[in-house]
Amino acid sequence: MAPPQISAEVLKKMKKTAEDYLGEPVTEAVITVPAYFNDAQRQATKDAGRIAGLEVKRIINEPTGRSAGLRSG
Repeated sequence: MAPPQISAEVLKKMKKTAEDYLGEPVTEAVITVPAYFNDAQRQATKDAGRIAGLEVKRIINEPTGRSAGLRSG
């Protein structure tokens, strides 16, 4: 299995968990990645999202995602 396929399996599980909790389909996602990820790793993450059935709206760095979460919640 290639790394995007492995990541897709994790994203599928997360998608299912979110759908079960929300009671509705989840089709879009914003995904956080470590700040040190290069362009190829970011693209692989987007590919994993697509494989998992998600439209990846944005890839953001982990520290940015953390601060965004603090602001919204």
